[in-house]
Amino acid sequence: MRMSRLLSKASKTPPADAESANARFLTQGGFIHQEMAGVYSWLPLGLRTLRKVENIIREEMNALGAQEVLLSALQPKEPWMTTDRWDHFDVLFKLKSQTGKEYALGPTHEEIVTPLVQQFVKSYRDLPVAVYQIQSKFRDELRAKSGILRGREFGMKDLYSFHTSQEDLDAYYQKVLKSYVRIFKRCGLDVKITEASGGDFTKKVSHEFQIITPAGEDLILACPVCEFAQNVEIATLKEGDLCQACGASLGLVKGVEAGNIFDLGHRFTDSFKFDVQMEDGSQQRVFMGCYGIGITRLVGAIVEAKHDDRGIMWPKSVSPMPVHLVSLSAKDPAVQTRITTASEDLYERLTGGGVDVLWDDRENVSPGEKFGEADLLGMPLRLVISARTIEENAVEWKRRDQKEGRFVPEEDIVETIQLFVQEAE
Repeated sequence: MRMSRLLSKASKTPPADAESANARFLTQGGFIHQEMAGVYSWLPLGLRTLRKVENIIREEMNALGAQEVLLSALQPKEPWMTTDRWDHFDVLFKLKSQTGKEYALGPTHEEIVTPLVQQFVKSYRDLPVAVYQIQSKFRDELRAKSGILRGREFGMKDLYSFHTSQEDLDAYYQKVLKSYVRIFKRCGLDVKITEASGGDFTKKVSHEFQIITPAGEDLILACPVCEFAQNVEIATLKEGDLCQACGASLGLVKGVEAGNIFDLGHRFTDSFKFDVQMEDGSQQRVFMGCYGIGITRLVGAIVEAKHDDRGIMWPKSVSPMPVHLVSLSAKDPAVQTRITTASEDLYERLTGGGVDVLWDDRENVSPGEKFGEADLLGMPLRLVISARTIEENAVEWKRRDQKEGRFVPEEDIVETIQLFVQEAE
């Protein structure tokens, strides 16, 4: 992708009202555009990262044997009345049609998925079954804040599983927990599996997946060595106590909740009287679990965890593109022609070899401005072609997470880049 043709443009100044790193850098870099408080449009570079996160999640959900669906975002009032949440879900967007009927914009989908699965599942032979979706959600937050960490419209992956027994639900719950850890690690993040309140969903302990960052809204008691943590709201331990899993000393930190899982038991299947016939002919109430990841929130959490004072530091797995090619201008027309030719050739060879490249081919832009935008945008690898590199028959190579660059011979550059893109973080 050539920056001269890119729809979005980076801004030289951060937004005045940006109160978090993700709001500042994603907006200033042209990844997202704020339409109103808590509502953002996703621009080409930002959407590339969002889709990569979605694909990682989709791969892990499919590996669990879950089936992908797409449930209605506009929801009838009746199932919300059935679960007694129409008047008790405090962030529910309610709409009234010109016909007089009332609807909800889906903040979650238990009211839709439970009776839907009930239509098809009649026997113990039909269970277990799990369905998931990736979709926008809507919540009428009183105060949207922290950029895409807390919005009124946001992307979410929600998974729902149905079982004949508590034991089967418990076993699947643990499989999802391990899958979530893999998802966050594939996104370049360390995650804390945090014991937390089940809130409105269940009286049992739930598990949150917290990304440690000073921008976090939650205070958690976390182990510095392993993945164990407790939300202070329910903590049975205190700062300085030893971790139950590995024995390290626990400390208080802030975190961003990027996912959560709940054992719902019969909370929603009771409301819809969802039973299946067992092998002996008896009727058994179905057990249910739900498992969510805030996808747009996860992108924000990545930025909060992976940035410096100059901009974002994307992990390769979710970076819009792994390579940012920068062409610098030269005063000598002959040297400029060689820079342009070398840049065009490298761009074509990389893209032809399957490597996505953001090429800063803009003219009349100073080196300082180009380097500043490269740091802001945060692609993992910056390549520079300039008068100096042309003289050396080389390309300047600098990783975003390193201070110093180096020259790589031109004849080795494509193979070296391909190895860099393929290697693990």
